Amino acid sequence: MKQYTGTHEWVELRDGMAYVGISAHAAEELGEVVYVDLPETGAEVTAGEPCCELESVKAVAEVNSPASGRVGAVNDELADSPEKAGEEGVWIFAVADPVLADGLMSEAEYLATLG
Repeated sequence: MKQYTGTHEWVELRDGMAYVGISAHAAEELGEVVYVDLPETGAEVTAGEPCCELESVKAVAEVNSPASGRVGAVNDELADSPEKAGEEGVWIFAVADPVLADGLMSEAEYLATLG
């Protein structure tokens, strides 16, 4: 089950890893993503802090990690196909042995914040 942050990221726990992507709302706001600055595998990330960037034709957006831990995997497919970062369910990076941020929301709670 996905959980969401107030800064429009989602996180889903699978096989001991926290997979992270952006919400459909964030993807719509960004438009077509043309470049993804992926975090380094093995880098330490902190919940609520920026750890990578998405560049679109409209803007550059920081992606905040919804979990603390070490980057265990990155979606290398995004280097050649950055536009996929905005597609539903596509993960950007995964945190190994994650400690999830406080205040994560269910999908219904997140959607309610959008008005």
